[in-house]
Amino acid sequence: MCNATVTAGGHRAVAVTESAPSAPAEPHAPPTSADAPDEADEAGESPEGSPSREGVEKAGGDGGGASFGGSAGSGGAGEGRGAGGAHASPAGRTVRGTGYEGILRRQSLRESAARTYARSLPIVPVRARGLTIEGADGRRYLDCLSGAGTLALGHNHPVVLEAVKKVLASGAPLHVLDLATPVKDAFTSELFATLPAALADDARIQFCGPAGTDAVEAALTLVRTATGRDGLLAFTGAYHGMTAGALAASGGAHDVRVTRLPYPHPYRCPFGTGGERGAELSARWTESLLDDPKSGVTTPAGMIVEAVQGEGGVIPAPDGWMRRMRRITADRSIPLVVDEIQTGVGRTGAFWAVEHSGVVPDVMVLSKAIGGSLPLAVVVYRSALDAWEPGAHAGTFRGNQLAMAAGTATLAYVRENGLAERAGTLGARILGQLQGLAAAHPCVGDVRGRGLMIGVELVDPDAAGPDDTAPPAAPALALAVQQECLARGLIVELGGRHSAVVRLLPPLTLTDEQATAVLDRFADALAAAERARGPHPPPSRRATAPVPAPGPSH
Repeated sequence: MCNATVTAGGHRAVAVTESAPSAPAEPHAPPTSADAPDEADEAGESPEGSPSREGVEKAGGDGGGASFGGSAGSGGAGEGRGAGGAHASPAGRTVRGTGYEGILRRQSLRESAARTYARSLPIVPVRARGLTIEGADGRRYLDCLSGAGTLALGHNHPVVLEAVKKVLASGAPLHVLDLATPVKDAFTSELFATLPAALADDARIQFCGPAGTDAVEAALTLVRTATGRDGLLAFTGAYHGMTAGALAASGGAHDVRVTRLPYPHPYRCPFGTGGERGAELSARWTESLLDDPKSGVTTPAGMIVEAVQGEGGVIPAPDGWMRRMRRITADRSIPLVVDEIQTGVGRTGAFWAVEHSGVVPDVMVLSKAIGGSLPLAVVVYRSALDAWEPGAHAGTFRGNQLAMAAGTATLAYVRENGLAERAGTLGARILGQLQGLAAAHPCVGDVRGRGLMIGVELVDPDAAGPDDTAPPAAPALALAVQQECLARGLIVELGGRHSAVVRLLPPLTLTDEQATAVLDRFADALAAAERARGPHPPPSRRATAPVPAPGPSH
């Protein structure tokens, strides 16, 4: 259940009480508390909104239940002492792992300047289950980042742990390159059972290196080999990974072999129209570019697209537009590659995001959730494209047996328990509540998403956009909201063109009570960030100092 109380600082602290694990839910039923922590989750905060160990009630010490496998204060395995042991806080509560500051300091000294999440989330996770992460300082957080969408079932779901333990106990080899194993065969069979039937019936699969970006590289190599062509069609705002070829296909790159096409964006339409008209103009531009002999664009090796742009700002592609892209590519013998790395495994309310439009692509790029929280990436494609030579794409760690076992368990659990449908229903409810919140907060420019892939774009409501279009993005406000969320025990990420979109990617096992807690904390954080900004001067007098943008999200 969810109880809201008001702290001395005037902020709301939401306690989410969850029961012990239960049996898997019946198909299409809401997830049970099997994927939730064993104890009450109570997050407090200081009046200033900064992280406060004293503001965190420690369940267990007051009869709140067991603490991740042991009672708080017991000194046993469940206490989870950090590097610095435990001490009593000024409020008289036990605070564990006081060495976490040293861990963070050593990280900043040792790790590269390219690190990203660690900059905005200065926490040291020591244990986690379901939606909840516990830090070395004893604080608990509701995790709406979920490993950038990797954790479909949340942290340490029992079916995932059991699958991994089974492989470890069996004595099976953990590293086999691309050799056949029973674990690999089970994974491939379960994966194919979830794919669009028209693709699965004639599909091949390539196991890639452990990251999604390597699967993108494999897909690009595949279509270039199969077609004998070199060019590529990609879209503005895209994000496909951090290796050379994947970056070249992402928004902002400068590879001359990649032709940029306008992605439909209802809120910030590149044509200034939005809606169906904007999507129609995007499709017409694509057709014109391909059919005009003077466009400078030759027939490409493939088109790569996301059914929902995640890092681009949580922008769902209209279903009709996706079908139009399928017709355009099919009519011109251009392989259609759909990047389902973040949208796959039920995230958008369908098992694969392409199912919303009914599109059957020639190539699907899959990673993140398919590994059940462990590294795994594959490319699935029509057999007619299987023209590359042995070794044309390889990787030492493409035979990750533990990830395949965890992935099989995750795919089956999502499929058998109807979690994709549940994500669609709960996601629509959350979107509706966030849109209601937007009515009271002018800084919320747009709320959008699909399923449990949700974005809230923050804007400067006092500054007029060009030609009466959407107001300019407010990245500084978005960063402040993210920090206020963290202070209240809520982990969110930023994305979008100007890092002004607050992203919510909770696990598919999110309960109604947990969703309420997430929304309450977000609403409090938004209000606090707005108050901190204070009254705004007229647009002509406002300072416009640039705000540094965070680094790539993953």
